[in-house]
Amino acid sequence: MVSVPARRVALVGGGFSTDEDGLLDDWLLTHARRPRPTVCFVPTASGDAPAYVDRFLSAFRSRACEPAVLTLFRREVDDAALRAFLLTQDVVYVGGGNTANMLAVWRVHGVDRLLREACDRGTLLCGISAGANCWAEASHTDSFGPLAALRDGLGLVPGSVCPHYDSEPGRRPSYRRAVADGALPAGWALEDGAAVLFTDGRLTEAVARRPDARLYRVEPDGRGGVKERAVPCRPLPAVP
Repeated sequence: MVSVPARRVALVGGGFSTDEDGLLDDWLLTHARRPRPTVCFVPTASGDAPAYVDRFLSAFRSRACEPAVLTLFRREVDDAALRAFLLTQDVVYVGGGNTANMLAVWRVHGVDRLLREACDRGTLLCGISAGANCWAEASHTDSFGPLAALRDGLGLVPGSVCPHYDSEPGRRPSYRRAVADGALPAGWALEDGAAVLFTDGRLTEAVARRPDARLYRVEPDGRGGVKERAVPCRPLPAVP
């Protein structure tokens, strides 16, 4: 009997682009399916910003992994090569930027379908900010300027996602309003410094790189407001 790999998705409130300690990135690698995994960075949301790519490579070349980058704004491979490349990745790490633009570009190139296929085969999908939003059914985003509901995503995480819950002005009240009035379904609000792993759509682990970082479950309360519940996060040990 052939076993079917679990679908695993991680939402990260930090990592190499914002944190010096590397705790969240190290945690991600513990969930890769191999001791020395292939890790592909996808910087579409930033327009394949070269400085962002350089930061990723600088951070991951020193780790026990094989880093690579998928750029789409100057794509050089055909569909068959693109599929073969993505399906060999143990981890796909999506960067931050504009969620709506990223999803549109992915669909033009068929990357959305390939990421679902990779996930079905056991690839760990993860990311920060836009790279966290994209995996849910819906998200809270500034893709259009002001904070707004985006009922779009790959749907691998049920409900909605809100990143930067504690660090960007207006995020918390705006997301709470969107969930309360039905613009967004119930979902997960992630503070910077926290990370969460979903396995087959269910929360299976929540961690934090600092004691005050939180993950929240936000749901309508049936009376025009919301219920907000903090989810316990396991503290990650500091690097000696």
